[in-house]
Amino acid sequence: MSGPRVFVVDDHAMVRSGVRAELGDDVTFVGEAPDVPSAVEGIRATLPDVVLLDVHLPGGGGRAVLETLRAELPQVRWLALSVSDAAEDVIAVIRAGAKGYVTKTISGPDLLDAVRRVAEGDVVFSPRLAGFVLDAFAAAAPTAPAEEEATDPGLDLLSAREREVMQLLARGYAYKEVAKELFISIKTVETHMSSVLRKLQLSSRHELTKWASDRRLL
Repeated sequence: MSGPRVFVVDDHAMVRSGVRAELGDDVTFVGEAPDVPSAVEGIRATLPDVVLLDVHLPGGGGRAVLETLRAELPQVRWLALSVSDAAEDVIAVIRAGAKGYVTKTISGPDLLDAVRRVAEGDVVFSPRLAGFVLDAFAAAAPTAPAEEEATDPGLDLLSAREREVMQLLARGYAYKEVAKELFISIKTVETHMSSVLRKLQLSSRHELTKWASDRRLL
């Protein structure tokens, strides 16, 4: 057994067993729970790296688990896994502190990739969800001064294609999703990403997301 330590919260036993089967030995399962009270108790007892959290749960929903434990257990990262792709569900759980949100139509390999990325501190969304989450947060955010955005020296270093790649990766798209979106190869995406990080003097995708967010580029 290896990989991130994972706790699964879902009120359907078949979903929990399905997640265990899909992720297999690539992660270490430390527990599971069907409702809010047992989830809070189990997560406190096991201190997982990542909690896979259903949004709709008996006893207050996934948001209640997050709001109870987020400040108490800052080292735990949260990935919402839900049948719902409704904007209000996604935005509510992200505002409560989840690091990502994927729907239950996700494939096993993509779910494993999402768990690993969240465990490493990345932010992960199913591509369709990323757009309206970012739109919602942009609408609520104060407007950045136009002259500050226009004169950012880092942005001027990037080519038009590098900016496109940078924005999609900063929004949480996987490399293969960026490749599909821009009709380029995964290798080309990797090359652009390396160039972007070098030009901006950043060392990780997490830093890139923060850099782009700070400049209202998402």
